[in-house]
Amino acid sequence: MDYTAQLDTAINSLHDEGRYRTFIDIERKKGHFPHAVWTRPDGSQKDITVWCGNDYLGMGQHPEVLSAMHEAIDATGAGSGGTRNISGTTVYHKRLEAELADLHGKEAALLFTSAYIANDATLSTLPKLFPGLIIYSDALNHASMIEGVRRNGGAKRIFRHNDVAHLRELLEADDPKAPKLIAFESVYSMDGDFGPIKDLCDLADEFGALTYIDEVHAVGMYGPRGGGVTERDNLAHRIDIINGTLAKAYGVMGGYIAASEKMCDAIRSYAPGFIFTTSLTPSVAAGAAESVRILKTAQDIREKHQEQASILKLRLKGLGLPIIDHGTHIVPVIVGNPVHTKVLSDHLLEDYGIYVQPINFPTVPRGTERLRFTPSPVHGPAEIDAVVKAMDTLWSHCALNRAELAG
Repeated sequence: MDYTAQLDTAINSLHDEGRYRTFIDIERKKGHFPHAVWTRPDGSQKDITVWCGNDYLGMGQHPEVLSAMHEAIDATGAGSGGTRNISGTTVYHKRLEAELADLHGKEAALLFTSAYIANDATLSTLPKLFPGLIIYSDALNHASMIEGVRRNGGAKRIFRHNDVAHLRELLEADDPKAPKLIAFESVYSMDGDFGPIKDLCDLADEFGALTYIDEVHAVGMYGPRGGGVTERDNLAHRIDIINGTLAKAYGVMGGYIAASEKMCDAIRSYAPGFIFTTSLTPSVAAGAAESVRILKTAQDIREKHQEQASILKLRLKGLGLPIIDHGTHIVPVIVGNPVHTKVLSDHLLEDYGIYVQPINFPTVPRGTERLRFTPSPVHGPAEIDAVVKAMDTLWSHCALNRAELAG
């Protein structure tokens, strides 16, 4: 086989479809989030505003978070020194896990290097703990959940997105004695819709199933202490395993699960993705713990975040743009064509200094390509005005007319 030619074929197919992913080089400005500097391929630079970041609340710039990280570096050095089992567990990791367990009202929490790894490792390990386990997974669950379910070697059932009736049909068709788990999300990041958590918990109770929720796009941002949608709706006690991230609302890095002491102990003891991975650096753990602590009493930040998202959605709707609005902080503008989406993104960046990355297949279904805006509490009136004016101009007067952009 001509391996180089085969690689060319694979990469060229992405170019031909208009969904080749281009990474742009940016340098965030400390203390000036969401502003950054973009370095073009020719080496020239341009000031930009980041509108597609996952640092939803700007906590990656919070002075107390940065101070905690600096203190940990000064105290311990750069790395953790090993896996959690071999010299890589420090007081910083234990403090963070205690903060997270408290956040969700659970007995314990278990840290991973990312929420992707936490999902993959946990879901792929559960059938080892519960032989014969059947996992019922929402059709739009995150890729990390899909991968974990796929790799676990057990039985799986896929129910239509947020379709409780379809899930019931699947549950009724299986052996009532078989162990079961229902896996779903609280906020689905691409459309910004909520999962029907209470109804899913009711079904789990009825059929004797465990519940597993991904709160990645909700922790820190919903609930009186940032415990996510499950805390906001007083449902956390009905969830057996909560997955969350430290890389979005908390502005640092890492992922975790929160559950019973025995569940965390079992995952800790059986999951290769936990056992054989170097632990988070103490500085990251320290910064994340401080961020979680701060946001437990920072309802004003959460309220400002929701306010800014509502303002942006209202103003973009006023332009007649095809916005998906399910009442969350996610602001997707559907373009419906990968080439057109990339053209819009390029114009926004080059002409207006607005960075919003195209979202294409396989992240979203073909024909639903979009620009996904993520406002934060520090995207102020000036930044919102700039986005609205740019989108109005491009959607109305760009060489791609509005009908073409709409797909």
